[in-house]
Amino acid sequence: MEVDYSNIKVIGFDADDTLWVNETYFREAEEEVGQLLSHYETPNKIDQELFRMEIVNLPTYGYGVKGFILSMIELAVDLSNGTVSNDVISKILVLGKDMINKPIELLDGVEEVLKVLSKDYRLIVATKGDLLDQERKLEKSGLLKYFHHIEVLSEKHDTNYEHLLKRLDIKPEAFLMVGNSLKSDILPLVKIGSQAIHVPFHTTWQHETVSKKEANGSDYKTVENLTEILSFFNS
Repeated sequence: MEVDYSNIKVIGFDADDTLWVNETYFREAEEEVGQLLSHYETPNKIDQELFRMEIVNLPTYGYGVKGFILSMIELAVDLSNGTVSNDVISKILVLGKDMINKPIELLDGVEEVLKVLSKDYRLIVATKGDLLDQERKLEKSGLLKYFHHIEVLSEKHDTNYEHLLKRLDIKPEAFLMVGNSLKSDILPLVKIGSQAIHVPFHTTWQHETVSKKEANGSDYKTVENLTEILSFFNS
């Protein structure tokens, strides 16, 4: 599928699992909390209940590690009928702090792509999650110098993107979004008349998955590696 990017003036990038590794650490933490709570339930049941708890808590805590930590603690209390030990709670807290303090592991080609595109386009970050955590990760990543604007959204719906573009005085047809989540980074942009490029990550949070019916019929490109997008702008 040939897509015309000649009208693009601004390119937005998702952060987690587009610029650097993130979801992998959540999967590892889920395995660890499953072991910590294994005498209360099976690992599969713990996974299911943790996901349910996270979704219930999203309106209260939002996205990110802090909400994940609180959901793990709440799950431990629930599964144990309030008898969970202080030692287990402490281990969950340590687990969460370790996630926050993980080193930033940039994905292949990220800095190369940003360096090239920043010469001709205005680049922004449009991500969701905990504001302090995302600011910390961007600072540690060494990538801040490539971006004109950083936006941490509470949700990534089409209306949120419309408000963002209007506030930054960007026309939808002049905007391209690059990200790993069809639900958050791709389909909402297609809906408002912007362009989008999907760069899948090897693991996706269950909440971010979409059905084949939702994904089919939308006008966007998919690449295997971020560096592939550079060929779209070589003229």
